[in-house]
Amino acid sequence: MTEMENADLLNDEEVKRWYVVNTYSGHENRVKDNLEKRVESMGIQDCLFRILVAEEPEIEIKGNKKIEKMHNLFPGYVFVEMKMTDEAWYVVRNTPGVTGFIGSSGGGAKPFPVSPDEMESILRRMGQSDKKVIVDFAVGDTVKILTGPFQNMEGTVSTMNDQTQTADVLINLFGRETPATDISYNDIEKVAE
Repeated sequence: MTEMENADLLNDEEVKRWYVVNTYSGHENRVKDNLEKRVESMGIQDCLFRILVAEEPEIEIKGNKKIEKMHNLFPGYVFVEMKMTDEAWYVVRNTPGVTGFIGSSGGGAKPFPVSPDEMESILRRMGQSDKKVIVDFAVGDTVKILTGPFQNMEGTVSTMNDQTQTADVLINLFGRETPATDISYNDIEKVAE
């Protein structure tokens, strides 16, 4: 893709993409609620779609009780799927609790969207991804880890979670079998036998 095509793609107001909105820390859910109300009251459902606070469940133990609460993966940020029209951009920027967009140079410049791969990874981690990765490995197979701290290490798949599209791999580390957990299916390849 040429630079010209890339610039046209970024300026296309008819394409919905994900953007990151900066909020006051701890106000993410309030901003989400405010945005959802504004979408309804201003009738801009054709420009603003999903509004997401990236959270996952976390178990906290207090005394003898296990308490499940939501853990914010990106404090101070809300993800907004939208068409970057002037009206939608104005509505989001002027929502109470919003301090701006990430990826905007200021001075009236519209922000850059989040890359589709990055957003897919966040949605998958939250169990909200529509895309399913087709894999050629199963529990018990030998695989190679392609990225991260265990890059290029081989191990055996011990568990697979198709909902989050992650696997646990047992690798041999310092003479011991050690689990590498929650590795994305995209970051694993089957080793030819």
